[in-house]
Parts: sequence; structure tokens; C-alpha cells
Amino acid sequence: MLTVESGPAIFASIGAMRIRNHSLRKRPMDEIQKTGQADNGSQAFRRTALHDMLVNHLRDMIIEGQLEPGTRLHEGQLGEQLGVSRTPLREAIKYLASEGLVELVPSRGAIVKRFSAADVRDMLTVLRTLEELAGKLACELATDKEIAEVRSLHDEMIERYKHADRLQYYKLNQQIHLAIVHLAKNPTLADIHQMLQTRLKRIRFVGHEGAEKWAAAVSEHQEMIEALEARDATRLSEVLGRHLTKAWERVRDSM
Repeated sequence: MLTVESGPAIFASIGAMRIRNHSLRKRPMDEIQKTGQADNGSQAFRRTALHDMLVNHLRDMIIEGQLEPGTRLHEGQLGEQLGVSRTPLREAIKYLASEGLVELVPSRGAIVKRFSAADVRDMLTVLRTLEELAGKLACELATDKEIAEVRSLHDEMIERYKHADRLQYYKLNQQIHLAIVHLAKNPTLADIHQMLQTRLKRIRFVGHEGAEKWAAAVSEHQEMIEALEARDATRLSEVLGRHLTKAWERVRDSM
């Protein structure tokens, strides 16, 4: 079961995630190698740092399409490419399998998960229902400070959009959805939402391909933050529902 933070803790976590995502973008491949080979610091700390870096790097490769659905993950080839041994790589792949991004297939090994159009439609339908409910609850339960934190994420996301930085824009976009769900202060809702959002990472990223699709998504996010700041539960629920309906329309043709 995924753990859920509430109140200021979730925003501290999101802030740390934002910094970590930004640093990963700038970190060259040899940084992963250095982490695995470093002599200083405790061995347990180095293992944890290397694991996190590998998981983030492989996840980004899947999101951006460098590892396409159906691709077999050869531990030997990936290990050579990343300059790490098979053991930490295998653990990172297992973690991605727990997120639903990778399948562990008997006699074939690890394969990047391929979802059918029906799978994606069904997951987005459930995600839409969850976010519609979360939007209503967030307007009732969020503090002014928590809403201001979401505004901060939104403003940073817009900056990434202006700089055409799709990956960092996408990560901030997903953090905004996650933040709104956490403002509903319902751990069960948040657990199910996070599971679906993780599985849909690559699909949602594809939904921002093309200037027109991307601009439409940004416009919908602007409506979201305005509704949240106004604590207009009906409007925020409607915007979130429409946004996820449009998300399906944006990715449907690419399935």
C-alpha cells in the first residue's frame, strides 16, 4: 500500500521532488556511474542514491519514448550503457515493475509495458472520476497556504512551457494533479489515483505532443488553478473532468 502524506508534509515532499527532477535533467550519465563507484559515505546510502537515480533515469527513458512499449530491457546492455552492475539495475527494473511501467515475463525477462487503447480509456475514466471528487473536496478542505503551493507549482510549470521543456513541464503537470488529490485529504482516493497516474505516465506525456495539444492542456490548467483559488468546487470538478476527457482525445489517435 502506498503511503499518503497530508498537510504541509506533502508539499515539502513535492518541493523536494521538484528539485530532484530538475537536477536529474542536468545530471550527465557519468554521474550515475560516479554514484555507483564512489568510495566516500556509507555503503547503504550509496546503494539508495544509486537505486533512486537508476529508477528516475529509466522512468524518464520510458516516459520520453527512448524505451518504447514492448522493448525488452537487457540488463547487460543497459548496465554497459549506464556504467553500473546488474544487481542495482535489476532492483531498479523490479521497482518500475511494481509501478506498472514494466512487465516481468517468464522466459522473456523485463519488458516495457504496452497498454491497449481500451486499457488507457478505462484507466483515464477512473482517473477522471477520482479527480472530479478530489477537486470538490480540495476546495472545501485545503488551507490558503496549500492552495498557494499549488499556484507555485503552476507558475513553475508555465515557465517550463515557455521554455519548451516538455519533460520538466510534464513532471510539474503531474505534481499539480497529485497535489490537488492530496488536498482532498482522503488516503484511499490518493492511493488509487497514484497507482493509475504512474501507469499512465508515458501515455499522458504523449498527450502533450504537438503545439496545439500542448497549448490546450496549458489553458485547461489555467482554468484549474483559477477554480481552486476561488474555491469553486463545481467549476474545479468540471474542469478536471473535461481535462481528463480531453486527455483521452489527445492520446487516442496515437494508440
